[in-house]
Amino acid sequence: MRRTRQAPWLRDMVREHALTTADLIWPIFVHEGEGVETPVASLPGVSRLTVDLAAKAAAEARALGIRAVAVFPVVPAEKKSADGAEAVNEANLACRAVRAIKAATTDLGVICDVALDPYTTHGHDGILKDGVILNDATVDVLVEQAIVQAKAGCDVIAPSDMMDGRIGRIRDGLDAAGFAHVSVLAYAAKYASAFYGPFRDAVGSAGNLGKGNKYTYQM
Repeated sequence: MRRTRQAPWLRDMVREHALTTADLIWPIFVHEGEGVETPVASLPGVSRLTVDLAAKAAAEARALGIRAVAVFPVVPAEKKSADGAEAVNEANLACRAVRAIKAATTDLGVICDVALDPYTTHGHDGILKDGVILNDATVDVLVEQAIVQAKAGCDVIAPSDMMDGRIGRIRDGLDAAGFAHVSVLAYAAKYASAFYGPFRDAVGSAGNLGKGNKYTYQM
């Protein structure tokens, strides 16, 4: 065994795993404003950035060898609604951030989260009626959200909502809209875990969800 450990080039050749910056995805939390960086108290070292700073961060990521960023919008309270309509607005915060990032660095992959929880007043990932998440009605909106993000320049659609049947519907919707080249990152499973608390703080949906839970559509 030690024969294969005696030189750096040989160790590199026979190693089973290699983790480099090219394997990393940098999550960027984007909020409204200009030139403003706001720390996330529950995520030390992580800040929400305005669109202009997000574009600079993306360029920095590429310079460091990181090949992709994931965009998460912090939607203002006045733009949230029960049906999450802002999610399909082509001029929404996420879409503006994607355009700015693509303008700043053309060879950086951009991943977009598809879910309604940043956009809803109740903090759920779907359309809520009488305490029940409407699966099919939500999927209709998610398909439209994915197309809007693809138009903005998103390379990979990442549906984190966990509605049944949304992957196939999103794929078909993207293809029909002329975005066959845009990839879909399918979540195999997502847990209704307290570990999402800091993330919900970062995107500003924790207060909307309150003491509610996502047990009916997450594990």
